Amino acid sequence: MLGAMQDWDLRVTRLIDHAAREHAAREIVTHWADGSETRTNWAEVRRDALKMTQALRKLGVTKGDRIATLAMNHSRHLVTWYGAVGVGGVLHTINPRLFDDQLEYIANHAEDQVLLYDAAFQPLVDRMKVKWTTIKRYICFDNGEFEDWIGAEDGETEWASGDERDPCMLCYTSGTTGNPKGVLYQHRSTMLHAITGLQPAIFDMDATTVMLPVVPMFHAASWGLPWSGAAAGIKFVFSAVNDPAVLCDLMNREKVTHSAGVPTVWLATFQHMDATGTTLPTLRHAIIGGSAAPRFMLERLMQSGVNVAHAWGMTETSPIGTTGAKTFDWADKDFAGQVDIKQMQGRVPFGVELRCVDLDDPAKVLLRDGQTSGALQVRGPWVIKRYFKADADATDAEQWFDTGDVAILHPDGTLQLTDRTKDVIKSGGEWISSVELENAAMSHPAVAEAAAIGIYHPKWDERPILVVVKKAGAEVSGDEIKAHLAQSVAKWWLPDAVEFVDQIPHGGTGKVSKKDLREQFREYTLTD
Repeated sequence: MLGAMQDWDLRVTRLIDHAAREHAAREIVTHWADGSETRTNWAEVRRDALKMTQALRKLGVTKGDRIATLAMNHSRHLVTWYGAVGVGGVLHTINPRLFDDQLEYIANHAEDQVLLYDAAFQPLVDRMKVKWTTIKRYICFDNGEFEDWIGAEDGETEWASGDERDPCMLCYTSGTTGNPKGVLYQHRSTMLHAITGLQPAIFDMDATTVMLPVVPMFHAASWGLPWSGAAAGIKFVFSAVNDPAVLCDLMNREKVTHSAGVPTVWLATFQHMDATGTTLPTLRHAIIGGSAAPRFMLERLMQSGVNVAHAWGMTETSPIGTTGAKTFDWADKDFAGQVDIKQMQGRVPFGVELRCVDLDDPAKVLLRDGQTSGALQVRGPWVIKRYFKADADATDAEQWFDTGDVAILHPDGTLQLTDRTKDVIKSGGEWISSVELENAAMSHPAVAEAAAIGIYHPKWDERPILVVVKKAGAEVSGDEIKAHLAQSVAKWWLPDAVEFVDQIPHGGTGKVSKKDLREQFREYTLTD
């Protein structure tokens, strides 16, 4: 017996149809790299996306073809998200911060047919054109070419039809070893993820929301915000530059209620606010992901009346995995207890399952006892089964994806990340969390940034050292930092050395690059 409900395939073009029909006039603002600003709305984005769909058909783009973008956050990029999928194609957002060999690999591996790009990346495009063997057409977003290209169309067309399990988007991981790997999202998985993102415990978005996403549209599907934003009919405020002065000005002029970014973005924002006396009176929801947020950051936002969604996820999870949502007994806790909850990565929404397995014996599933750490695994309808172009293997049947994170699961399901499997420090057979060391160090008033890595030790195999960037004008010694750490971490966790540097290397997504940091200190020696 079949059910008696209407057939309604979960395809992402339904999101823009809904936004244009129910929230037509809701503004979408863009601050461009040259300082100019433009305003459009959901109805106009849908119209332009339909025009782009027509223009792509004239280029011979067909179902399953990959359409790439090399662009920052702006309204024309948003149009492309829906126009590329509207023709039945697969949107491939390329991270311009990657190295040339990575850029060459992913565009060729994806077999991109068309590339749309910002003029700021013209030198990159010119340099890579000879290496990109499948791209047939290049279109610049902001020199009038994009408008002329779609302006030749009338928008009187229909979206491509198909199955809800058709692919719609392709994102590549930056890759710490080997070549980057592609994650191919479905219409169905993306729609389920978009609807989930609206929940109060996740992004808490509705028609009153004014969202300034600092997380770039080229990274991890911009955390799904362009899809969820259409579902809720929110106002978007985009900035093609990530200067904290520009971001704070936009937040205040446009009355931004929500923002999303990695911890380094919030650190830069705080520094600007402290230097200028700027406040953010309308901000009420801050989404922090990409890496663990230090406690002082959560405290500062929460003391300002901002609800913090401290989130964990990855490209392979679309990327929602968990958020630090309020617990049922939230009102009974004091402020410190509430920060304790938010400092952890929170719990899963419906659709995500987590477990931890033993680091030395992956067949052993660990208890959710709030104490035992292990390798974190995840599964769910928007979690990767296998990488793009990879063959099926035995793990497909069980569908547990190994995240590469080390974590503790609490009895109520709360996730507490403690490290990355490749970054965890094993000293004398015991594990030391580099993340906890870094967060403790970051709470020192003189520390701007800190990173812990393991260094070979003749007796203990590995011991931690802490690499620190001081705040401008601040002075602090290594012994003072160790004394500060001793207040919150076990004595045997204390770093054997504290090294001060002018800057810590970061990767293409803005995260600290432990690989580069270990290379920088590869000749460093510790003695017994």
